[in-house]
Amino acid sequence: MKLRELMTSDVQTCSPQDTVVQAAQIMRNIDVGIVPVVEGDKLVGVVTDRDIVLNVVAKGQDVNTARVKNCMTSSVVTGTPDMDAHRAADLMAEHQIRRLPVVENGRLVGIVAIGDLATVSIHENEAGYALSEISEPSQPQH
Repeated sequence: MKLRELMTSDVQTCSPQDTVVQAAQIMRNIDVGIVPVVEGDKLVGVVTDRDIVLNVVAKGQDVNTARVKNCMTSSVVTGTPDMDAHRAADLMAEHQIRRLPVVENGRLVGIVAIGDLATVSIHENEAGYALSEISEPSQPQH
């Protein structure tokens, strides 16, 4: 199955110039922990709840004036609409990510989550594997 059949295509986004409060409000309103960052329709990064906490709140910055561009992740792992779900699960496991933005010619066209892969019975093993790999700490716990 291709990602175009599994992806959410109505994706809420923010811009690099938005405040982190605006990004956090999007996260709250749609109950997610990640928002793609776009300029026009081009994907330029993602911002996560973790990005906001570690790169803004924990540094004592003012969340009302801090901009998404200063805390977002700009090197984003992406998939394509024609990517096979098996490959997407492998990619997500390899990079320890739970959500994969889907782009076509640099333009954001959707997003796929581990849960999207798990909803298709033939992909339960891939989703489970990806989640188990994502859940592994990247560094040993002390």
